[in-house]
Amino acid sequence: MSTPSRIITVANQKGGVGKTTTAINLATALAAIGERVLIVDIDPQGNASTGLGIDRQARMVSSYDVLTGAADVRGAAMETAVPGLAVIPSTLDLLGIEMEIADAPDRVLKLRRALREAPNGVPYSYVLIDCPPSLNLLTLNAMAAADSVLVPLQCEFFALEGLSQLLETVEQIRSTINQRLTIQGIVLTMFDRRNNLANQVVEDVRAHMGDTVYDTVIPRNVRVSEAPSYGKPAILYDLKCSGSQAYLQLASEVIRRERRLRAA
Repeated sequence: MSTPSRIITVANQKGGVGKTTTAINLATALAAIGERVLIVDIDPQGNASTGLGIDRQARMVSSYDVLTGAADVRGAAMETAVPGLAVIPSTLDLLGIEMEIADAPDRVLKLRRALREAPNGVPYSYVLIDCPPSLNLLTLNAMAAADSVLVPLQCEFFALEGLSQLLETVEQIRSTINQRLTIQGIVLTMFDRRNNLANQVVEDVRAHMGDTVYDTVIPRNVRVSEAPSYGKPAILYDLKCSGSQAYLQLASEVIRRERRLRAA
């Protein structure tokens, strides 16, 4: 039975840190260099689905159906305008899923079973899971399914606030239900080199987290911000802008780390 080469959860319980933007553009960059990639959108807001041009009316099968067992991964995945990139879209049905599965003994394992125990396997080399901005049951499902967690961190004064809670949650999941789970890396986002505070935040985060922090820093970029309103990843919207180029560099760095993890 084949399984995805790597499942990466993109998570941060703080909103507005570039989590969905990172998931979309990292997935696009990985697809651009020849990987077969799937995004699983489990944020009820559905911004990853919208940012990839999937109209809400077209989301006939969604991540809700996958989590409840009404559909499998292959049946729910929709191809995007990016060659090699598919998405399992999100709908507002996810808002009620915690109550629906709260009493199930395997409530934290729903997504893992869908991704790792599919009868015919899941034909993607990378699966990126875009989580809601909270440490709820959906995010726990993502961590239980994943090989690693990628954490976008905005270059702002409170950047490190809440990070310890997220890291503690990762450790709890690793020690109880998913021993393979690691921190893939922390990516600094929305960086403005003209801002002295942003430069100080970069230094502080690197001092606290060391090699866990990616070398690549994602700059604050108007073209990256505009792209979702056109239903496109920034890399498709404007390949030459600084944000797109940074995400391409990040994809290369992610692959290098994944190779090291596999070799370890």
